[in-house]
Amino acid sequence: MGSGIAQSAAQHGIPVILYDLDPAKLSRAWLQIEKDLQQQVVKKRIRFDDKKEIIHRIRFTTVISECQAGIVLEAIVENMEAKVSLFTDLEKLNGFDTLFVSNSSSLSIKAIAERTAFPDRIMGMHFFNPATRMKLVEIIRTDHSNEASVQRIRDLAVLMGKTPVICKDDPGFIVNHVARPFYLEALRLAEKGIADIETIDKLVEAAGFKMGPFHLMDLIGNDINYTVSCSLYEAMGRPERLKPSPLQEAKVKQGEFGRKSGRGFFEN
Repeated sequence: MGSGIAQSAAQHGIPVILYDLDPAKLSRAWLQIEKDLQQQVVKKRIRFDDKKEIIHRIRFTTVISECQAGIVLEAIVENMEAKVSLFTDLEKLNGFDTLFVSNSSSLSIKAIAERTAFPDRIMGMHFFNPATRMKLVEIIRTDHSNEASVQRIRDLAVLMGKTPVICKDDPGFIVNHVARPFYLEALRLAEKGIADIETIDKLVEAAGFKMGPFHLMDLIGNDINYTVSCSLYEAMGRPERLKPSPLQEAKVKQGEFGRKSGRGFFEN
């Protein structure tokens, strides 16, 4: 997701610093961006010179002290301790007007903000996978957000060619709150043997959806999708209707995350 966000920004003329502790992950990010841009060249969506300029706008680094910008956006593991720690470290390196934005899909942005010394400078900006193509971005404001900060983040989303939707900090925000039953009911149908996963996906796609729930979970990543289900389940007071699926839990335990691992509900 981080590399997709970086590429999306660079494709719209925005200079980006892409940081990761792990050099191997950073190398994979470069390869993924290069591959995607080359496909766009082949399909004549961009020119070869455009590709070179886009990649040139991205600085790849494993050195955190180089992470200085007007807006800092994290797309790390869905763990509050990790996000708070990263923002705290980055705040020491940046100016007083830098905004810190989380791409969290399920954690409370307000809770993250209130564990820092600068809650008014933290907001949410939830992209969807693949970030290079999906237009929607949820902008999550908290009780600490001011209008100027909200407008800065909204302007960034528009500059990146996205369609921003501003929402309050609520479990699952808008899309994940609405979409959770879509995944969970499909999983329950499969668990009960009412229909197999291929049939469920085909029927949903025949009804007009571009992708069935199981193909979509494989695209998102079963590990991420399951984590969001667990987070929303806890945040909503453990309602039975939102109980995470043991079928998906088993996939996660087996390392069958979907496309990124080569196997999920389908062979990828």
